[in-house]
Formats: sequence, structure tokens, C-alpha cells
Amino acid sequence: MSQTGQVRHLAIIMDGNGRWAKKRHLPRMAGHKQGMENIRRIARACDDHGIKVLTLYAFSTENWARPKKEVSYLMSLPVNFFNHYMPELQERNVKVKIMGYPDKLPAATEKAVQRAMAETADNTGMILNFAFNYGSRAEIISACQELAAEAAAGKIDPAEIDEQSFSQHLMTADLGELADPDLLIRTSGEERLSNFLLWQLAYSEFYFIDRFWPDFDEDDLQTALTAFANRHRRFGKI
Repeated sequence: MSQTGQVRHLAIIMDGNGRWAKKRHLPRMAGHKQGMENIRRIARACDDHGIKVLTLYAFSTENWARPKKEVSYLMSLPVNFFNHYMPELQERNVKVKIMGYPDKLPAATEKAVQRAMAETADNTGMILNFAFNYGSRAEIISACQELAAEAAAGKIDPAEIDEQSFSQHLMTADLGELADPDLLIRTSGEERLSNFLLWQLAYSEFYFIDRFWPDFDEDDLQTALTAFANRHRRFGKI
């Protein structure tokens, strides 16, 4: 197996758009726009490397606390992204998935993401999975609520709930054996998870890089994938 082929599910916390813009004396929105452009570049590179799932942390449940003008701009990005890049996604046979709470998004944003998922539903290539209006703690609570409701209805025995049954109630359940990322990359130099895939990243490898997301390029991706290939994953064993 090739070095890069070892990563089947790659997750990225795309951090540093605002600081990238500030460094260039530009408004924060300019950084977000450049960050969106970089999604296309990195998604293409991941597809070329044979990665099966690319999960991108695009907007968290906590990001609503940002200034309204910035939030409004961020909500417009999925609309622009899919309007511009849907032909290429279709050409590459990419399947779009949205993980989070899309029903709480503005109508135009929800319509854009639902349309992208519907139009690529039959594609069989790389899964481009956007975590949008996503928070891992909220996801875990939702899973607990679903299991509690099933137990209350007598459909399951609480004593029989295990890791597998719990995972089936998470937003990554439909990814099957690819639900848990092999590698997490976080850009910008920050080294924390920020409420992202807390359950799924239990045994993932982490790679932190001191480059803002708009500057993260194909060479950086290759370096991260090579670093992963040189690690020995033990999953708690010897």
C-alpha cells in the first residue's frame, strides 16, 4: 500500500482564515473567501491521493456567537461553493455529505446543502463531508436522547448499549467502517479539538501545522500524509 493510501478518512480543522486576512490588512471575510477557495484545491488533492472520506470542520455550533455580519457571510459560502464547483464535484464522482444540524441554517444555506447532497447522492467516489453547524457535544447528546427514547419505548435494553450501538446514533454512522478518521489535521498552529468529533477521534493520529488554512497546500498535505504513514497505530494494544 502506498504511503498516502493508508489514510482512508482524513479530517481537517480549517483554522486561521481570520488571522490570515489580518496579517494582510484585509477584512476577515477575505480570509474566509480564500479559505473556501482552498477547499477546492485540497479536496482535489485528497481525491487524487485516493482518500475515501474528507471531513472538513466548516462551521461549529459555537460559531453563531461571532459578529452577525461575519456569520451572515459564512452562511453564504456554501451557496457560492456549490454554485461554482458542483460541475467539478460531479466530474470527479464526489459525494457531498453534510454533518450537523442543517435545519437550523438560514433557508438559502439549507437549500444549497440539501441540493448538493441530493445531486451527488448516487456518486460513488470520495465523500466530501462538511461539518456545518456541527458540535460534537451536541451530537453526543442527540445520540443519548435517541437511545433513551428507544429504551423508554422498550425497543432496547439499556444494559445492552455498547460502543457499536452508540456509534450507530452518531452523525458518522452512515460512513460505516470509515466513520472514525485515521488522521486529523489542524492548521494555524492551534493544538486543540474545539468540540470536533470527540468520540470518533479517540484513536486517530493528530497532525498540527503552523500555517493558516488559506496557505495550506498540496505539499503540506503530502507532508502530513507521509508523517502518518511513518507512525505505528496500536489502538491501545502493544
